[in-house]
Amino acid sequence: MTILIVEDNASIRRLIRRAISDIADTIFECEDGADALVAYAEHSPDAVLMDVKMPRLDGLAATRQILSHHPAARIVIVTDYNDDGLRSAAREAGACAYALKNNLTELDTVLRDALKSCRAGNPKPGAL
Repeated sequence: MTILIVEDNASIRRLIRRAISDIADTIFECEDGADALVAYAEHSPDAVLMDVKMPRLDGLAATRQILSHHPAARIVIVTDYNDDGLRSAAREAGACAYALKNNLTELDTVLRDALKSCRAGNPKPGAL
């Protein structure tokens, strides 16, 4: 499985990388939503793990951009914010699932479920 991590904090990228190392064959990284579209087109990952708050382009805008060019993309929001409004915004942007950084031990399960249930950028009901 090929994964693209989009996260501005290098320490968090390392933690995410460790959390998914058992299920990912190849992992690519970028630091910002602005670079995510290019990275997605270049690497064609099976899934994207997308932060929300990033300096140049936030994760929701990047999610919309990726899905507008690659409708089959499967994007999981990985954030610190356990917020219903943000979950709703992520769903509207087309994200498949939503995971919290304070519980990265479950990220591999969230990712597997998202890959099974999310098709063409449409979340399974209740996934977010």
